Amino acid sequence: MRSLVEAEAATVEIDGTTILPPTSLEASAGQMWAVTGPNGVGKSTLLRAVGGRRPLTSGRCLLVGEEVDLRRAVHRRVLAALVDPVPIARDLTVREQIGIVADSWFGRSAVATGRTSRILEELMLSGLANRFPHQVSAGQRQLFHLALVLVRPAEVVLLDEPERHLDDHHLDLVLRVVGERVRAGATFLVATHHRTVTSTCDRVLRLG
Repeated sequence: MRSLVEAEAATVEIDGTTILPPTSLEASAGQMWAVTGPNGVGKSTLLRAVGGRRPLTSGRCLLVGEEVDLRRAVHRRVLAALVDPVPIARDLTVREQIGIVADSWFGRSAVATGRTSRILEELMLSGLANRFPHQVSAGQRQLFHLALVLVRPAEVVLLDEPERHLDDHHLDLVLRVVGERVRAGATFLVATHHRTVTSTCDRVLRLG
């Protein structure tokens, strides 16, 4: 299978402190990886490095066989991530904001409209589509953030603790949606403490 993500002894140090020890992985198309371990061992840092948002002290991270560079349009299209806080507009509804993301990738088209409606249904957000983000619960806001990532095309998806604020029912829902994307050939790297998420993954990388 084609490797979509590779880390080769990827290391991050800040002011002499190692926040990501030398770490290697090779994730192929259609795989879901869990990155797990205690707090502070570098899980989120690894995802940021793979996503081109954390410079490495040594080693390298490859995206579709090339060193990741988000200045390149092809890498921006390949990669989607929910690692850092999502910028949202207080005065746009849940549907409008998801629709803007879909439009940005598919143009103002029936495809974009269909993708928006589908992800709202998949994540059980249809009933909240006309609310504003500040009018929903923490768990519903997490589903909204996931929808902003999953509505767009991507071969590689990075998720930092997607289980955050979700009960078991909604976590199962998210894992079903992610599973469909994986079976379609996408690669997911998921930083998580949750056993249910870890047990769903094809590979587990333990740090620390």
